[in-house]
Amino acid sequence: MTSPAPPVVDLAELELVYPVEPPVTAVRSCDLTVRGGEYVAVVGASGSGKSSLLNVIGLLDRPTSGRYRLDGIDTTGLSDAERTELRARRVGFVFQSFHLLPYRTAAENVMLGLMYGGVPRRRRAALAARALERVGMGHRLHAEPTTLSGGERQRVAIARALAVRPSLLLCDEPTGNLDSATARTVLDLIAELHGEGVTVVVITHDASVAAGAGRVVRMRDGVLTEDRTARMPAT
Repeated sequence: MTSPAPPVVDLAELELVYPVEPPVTAVRSCDLTVRGGEYVAVVGASGSGKSSLLNVIGLLDRPTSGRYRLDGIDTTGLSDAERTELRARRVGFVFQSFHLLPYRTAAENVMLGLMYGGVPRRRRAALAARALERVGMGHRLHAEPTTLSGGERQRVAIARALAVRPSLLLCDEPTGNLDSATARTVLDLIAELHGEGVTVVVITHDASVAAGAGRVVRMRDGVLTEDRTARMPAT
């Protein structure tokens, strides 16, 4: 019998409280384990807390209490600089709005991600080309985002996220700005990358996006509950 893959994301009794008046508890006593090679969807309505959870998993926000281990590293006591470095090396982000620089080529946008990931300058061009080839954009290396379709721009964003070979691909409503046909191609690409062993967490309110995941968890009023049994990858 093979043992399950080690956790990439491991949250224990995690809470996030925004210090406004009165305080707002966005994430309540959350326990979540995402193992290497899993594809997990976090679903919930607007205001449910799923975006706040994404910010914690992506090391953009610090939890108020509880523990978060990323790849076995306890992030609780890390400095801001250490968190930034860990995020750049281990988390790839894909956002609804692409976040590409409009007057930089596809390759240059990916190379910027590699720069923030600490990759030496001499290696960036080759790694960017390889990442774009991986997502079917090898023929558009020198195209600027303003000349690309929405689906092509999202593919460039995915290439940028994958170029540093992160432990986790974290997708925030990755098809929110795409028509249904283009959204399908992007979801097929994410599924293909997962099939190659990439660990994926998708934050979404869309049931059709969540349907491709091997495991679904639901957020409501800051509380996380399991929707269905995970299909754990083995090592």
